[in-house]
Amino acid sequence: MLAVAATASGQTVGGQASNSGPFFGSAPQGAATATTINLSVKEAVERALQFNLGLLLQEEEAKNAHGARWRALAGLLPDISTGVTTSRQIINLEAYGFQADPSVIGPFNVFDARVYASQPVLDLRALNDARAAAANERAETLGIRTARDLVTLVAVNLYLEAVAAASRAEATRAQQATAEALSTQAADMKQAGVVAGIDVLRAQVQVQNQRRRTIRAESDFEKAKLQLARAIGLPPAQAFTLADKIPYAPLADITLETALKTAFESRADYLAARERLAAAEASRRAAASDHIPTVHLDADYGALGQTVSGSHETFRVAATVRLPIFDGGRSTARRIETASELRRRQLELDDLRGRVEYDVRTSLLDVRAAAQQLEAAQANVTLAGQELEQARDRFAAGVAGNIEVTQAQESVAIASESYIDALYAHNLAKASLARAVGTAEQSVKAFVEGIK
Repeated sequence: MLAVAATASGQTVGGQASNSGPFFGSAPQGAATATTINLSVKEAVERALQFNLGLLLQEEEAKNAHGARWRALAGLLPDISTGVTTSRQIINLEAYGFQADPSVIGPFNVFDARVYASQPVLDLRALNDARAAAANERAETLGIRTARDLVTLVAVNLYLEAVAAASRAEATRAQQATAEALSTQAADMKQAGVVAGIDVLRAQVQVQNQRRRTIRAESDFEKAKLQLARAIGLPPAQAFTLADKIPYAPLADITLETALKTAFESRADYLAARERLAAAEASRRAAASDHIPTVHLDADYGALGQTVSGSHETFRVAATVRLPIFDGGRSTARRIETASELRRRQLELDDLRGRVEYDVRTSLLDVRAAAQQLEAAQANVTLAGQELEQARDRFAAGVAGNIEVTQAQESVAIASESYIDALYAHNLAKASLARAVGTAEQSVKAFVEGIK
């Protein structure tokens, strides 16, 4: 089967990959009902976009980045607070170096109420830290778009797998019915003395083989439905049927140049990588600003006196200039770390650019190859059916044993399996191409016919 990337951690959709990551889980809401749901692929995608665990976790990451941005902005915004103090005290003037008689004064009351304000005037480090936090927030917001595309692909893939499993179960049931009819025919012909008993045994063995295949196909179908329900947020006990069969439909012509242009403009993970690079550049500038003086303006205004009614206006304004002289190497360490982070983000962006082009090219190749394989598989189904029909006629005429019939039955089974696999691969390839160009949520409905 076709394997396509589904998560940044290396999990895959399709193929033999493990389906235990967050994009294959969900946070279901509500309990199962007794009513059987007729689930379309469009409804499956919509439910996944509400309840899929991978998307929900990414949304929380974006909220966390939003909080980090506010924390960084705090270094640039004014800090305003207020306080009210009332006290009664006795002071020993000698303790402060005053010679007075008496040396102890009080007790007396002090009432102090004022507003305090502190505003950074020049702080390049705080400014660049805020810019880095803003870029990181934009990257995490773009990560939501990436997650939505992945969720769309996961939901479509699992729906396609369930449809393919249903087709296999249906095909094996039809093949079992054919095998049972041939077994009955062989028994009747033996009764008439036309064929030997070995032909009856072969037919009975074929019936049992088909029963085994039917049992396995039906079990695989139920497992595929469970996996789909888990990813889109349906309760495990909720009964549902698949409303869409998703037949073959050719992909509209799309050139490599057009696909690449769309991908570099729309792929949210590529755009997010650019934002992370911008954040790293801002962090490096912040680290380089550690040795630059900072200027802060501090002020307070209020009333001071022995009582509230006897208080008088008071205020203070001060400008503070801080010039780092020696910080034990912390600024040097930060410059080294941010330079390394910047280099790492640049390498990641360069790699992702190549990965985007690789994804687009391989997806286009997969679509074209899957279309050709589907055409060949469809022709093979027709030929295998004709082979079985002629083998049955020869067996009924007594000019051949049922070995030919058994072989023809196996050819039909193999041809049906190949056609189901090819149809699944073709539809998934179209969905994967939508993901590769970064428009899965918007365009997968156009790429996979049958989604209304």
